[in-house]
Amino acid sequence: MTAPPDPCAGAPQRLRAPPHDWHLRRWGAGPQALLIHGAGGDSSGWHPLARHLPGLHAIAPDLPGQGGTRAGAPRYSLDQMATDLAALLQHQGWAPRLLIGHSAGAAIALRLSQLLPDPPRGIIGINAALSPFQGVAGWLFPRLARAMTLSPFASHAIARMARAPERSARLIRSTGSAPDPSMVARYNALLSNPGHVAATLRMMAAWRLEPLLDTLPTIPTPVLLIAAARDRAVPPQVSQNAASRLPQGQYAELPALGHLAHEEDPAPIAHMIDAFDQSLD
Repeated sequence: MTAPPDPCAGAPQRLRAPPHDWHLRRWGAGPQALLIHGAGGDSSGWHPLARHLPGLHAIAPDLPGQGGTRAGAPRYSLDQMATDLAALLQHQGWAPRLLIGHSAGAAIALRLSQLLPDPPRGIIGINAALSPFQGVAGWLFPRLARAMTLSPFASHAIARMARAPERSARLIRSTGSAPDPSMVARYNALLSNPGHVAATLRMMAAWRLEPLLDTLPTIPTPVLLIAAARDRAVPPQVSQNAASRLPQGQYAELPALGHLAHEEDPAPIAHMIDAFDQSLD
């Protein structure tokens, strides 16, 4: 008989919690923290940061259809993903002390906090995507993603183009982050997977932030929004504006990192998380 996976090792695990067959990783021991990745990522992106959080039991699921999670139903909107994560937590009897989200995952964390019967003590967003696309992009991008999901060939074509590692490296650099070989390999594997690409497109097509943004002034939980000055995907001003609208919002900025800050240099982010967590007691 094989031993169960060690939560400290970040070993991939599978859990069936309707409507999805979840794939997740866990690290460490202590109070629980739920880590929610952004669009196009997966739980493996949390590995560098989780290793710097030994005092927490970090739980990082892949979002429906992305990474290794097999979506049991086409539920890709912000509300649906938050609802399904709440069901996963209830199914497992987990009650995270912290919700930590990167990019779109931060929006999911905020919405999830509104759904949980036992709300978290604190929420942390890293380069939080808390602003809708502006102007023509706001009209075009969701429609383009929706149109691409209707084509059976679109995700396969994108995956084929992404198989060259230099394309993944260029994509990472375009966000303001400096890629290292492990980051390039990780994103190259994800973007070469047609199923992962298709789920990401469906998430983009269904993404509606305005209802959540309207409720920011009603969220009572302490929230720390960490932004990176070199982020080219989500400008720091987005987090600064959102923090000012939250009753217990805090803003912190990292001077020399990009959108994937938690993968580039996790140590200063872990320090901020630890200080914020201690302030909640």
